[in-house]
Amino acid sequence: MSPIDARPEGDRFPADRPSDPMLLFRAGNTLGAVPALGVAETLRPLAIERLPGMAACVLGISAIRGRATPVVDARILLSACATEPAARLVVLRVGERTVALAVDSVLGLQRFEQSSVQALPPLLGGADAGLVAEIGRLDADLLVVLDAGRLVPESVWSALDSQGRA
Repeated sequence: MSPIDARPEGDRFPADRPSDPMLLFRAGNTLGAVPALGVAETLRPLAIERLPGMAACVLGISAIRGRATPVVDARILLSACATEPAARLVVLRVGERTVALAVDSVLGLQRFEQSSVQALPPLLGGADAGLVAEIGRLDADLLVVLDAGRLVPESVWSALDSQGRA
């Protein structure tokens, strides 16, 4: 088990109980969510240093609370159109590490009934290597729940480790 996927086998998504709150965000036209228990803070974007060889969704790294933190663009992850810079960063705790998710807006916290979110259908199960943990609906919007432990590719963590930045 890698440090970025520190969940026990069989516990695919940490917020699998309907009582766990989710932090809702907008990324382009897409409504997204992450488990609120893993959110460290939200803040305005900081300076981002682009590193060579990063995945397209990784904007670079930013110094957040003194730690080199990978910044992942949620709009690219969710195939949304990004015409302007992201307005907010959602800083997530992923095991001992942190990752910042660049989003257009943070909408707040919400709890969902079991019937409003579900695991990905088998046809979509391999989509984006498990980035999407669950899908659902909120009013008229499709809701995409991300698995924070899979936002940053292992190659990015390795590159940061080799540079002494992680």
